Amino acid sequence: MQHEQHDEGDDGHDRAEDGRAHGVHRERLGHPDELSTTHPSRVGDLWQGGGMPDVPRPDQPQQPAQPQQPAQPQQAGLAPDAAGRGTAVVTGASSGIGAASARALAAAGFHVVCAARRVDRLHALAAEVGGRAVELDVTDDASVAALAEAVADQPSVDLVLHCAGGALGMEPVVEADVDRWRRMYDTNVLGVVRVTQALLPRLRESRAGQVVVMGSIAGSEVYPGGGGYVAAKHAVRATTETLRWELHTEGIRVSEVAPGMVQTDEFALVRFDGDAERAAAVYAGTTPVTAEDVAEVVVFVATRPAHVDIDRVVVKPVLQANGHTVHRPGA
Repeated sequence: MQHEQHDEGDDGHDRAEDGRAHGVHRERLGHPDELSTTHPSRVGDLWQGGGMPDVPRPDQPQQPAQPQQPAQPQQAGLAPDAAGRGTAVVTGASSGIGAASARALAAAGFHVVCAARRVDRLHALAAEVGGRAVELDVTDDASVAALAEAVADQPSVDLVLHCAGGALGMEPVVEADVDRWRRMYDTNVLGVVRVTQALLPRLRESRAGQVVVMGSIAGSEVYPGGGGYVAAKHAVRATTETLRWELHTEGIRVSEVAPGMVQTDEFALVRFDGDAERAAAVYAGTTPVTAEDVAEVVVFVATRPAHVDIDRVVVKPVLQANGHTVHRPGA
């Protein structure tokens, strides 16, 4: 059984319904990144470009200490609006990681545009976070164009978070349902492409736009029965890395958050065609990551200074070694 399960957003749910080494501490002078953390008064001064700090002699009169100026807050990399962060568009926002991320981004000061297929859920979420609900099917060109039109009145679009996606089935490759593979590729991969294309002009207008893609450890690992989803998530990772290379000269940051096992209400249930017992077995006896855990990582990635790009973050439970190995002490 696979163990990388996570629920990116709601599109997988709708489409399923449609188709039924231990570290050792050593004190030393090394790379600049290592300095100022162990001995800030000694090593840090060396790195900052002077010599060792002056040590006054006993017979030398002491100068009165100068009052310290309050530190200036580090400015986040997104163009501010009235809330200070800018506008974030979240696809797959009606459930799972998408919904949790919409809440977390709103709490961090973003104006959030919640986009997904299930409009009833979207309106409730948008009302909760003080955002806006926009119906979106990432596999439909006209729907994606309508999303771009819907945010045209926003002062800026500063962050696009791609959470629409999901997995369908666990059949071996030789027994694969090609239509399911096609739907997973369309939602997980081409959905990212369509929405990015549509909103890129607005991201370019931003002082420091950012694209964050919800990937998976399935984008860097394989496991029996995961063929279609693994293939799609490998393509997501490749697309994200290519986009990062293509946009880096424009000051647009591109990041991937790659979760392992994340327990949500729908991901495994959708994957196994509503088989609740089989879905529950995925998480039995262990402690998975939650959608809220992943959302906290999303906020961290999205609020770095404009010159900092977090290329890829892998988020797994402590008890998960890789996509196929999970310790289950409670089983």
